[in-house]
Amino acid sequence: MNEMKITFKSPDEILEFVNTVSKYEFDMDMKKGRLVVDAKSILGIMNLGLNNVIQLTMYTDDCADLQEKISKYAA
Repeated sequence: MNEMKITFKSPDEILEFVNTVSKYEFDMDMKKGRLVVDAKSILGIMNLGLNNVIQLTMYTDDCADLQEKISKYAA
């Protein structure tokens, strides 16, 4: 399991993020406060809001490739 802090500045970034993470088979969740959503859900992530620090949890140990691809969203 790996974790990363993410932030989005526009809805377009959320769409691009979801398109990227959807290519991976392992499960991922995003959490802000008590709210937890599927990281592959556009509507779920939009509910977490823009310009917030969101905790991304990836349920795999083999995610270096994904972390590199989404590093531009790192908070």
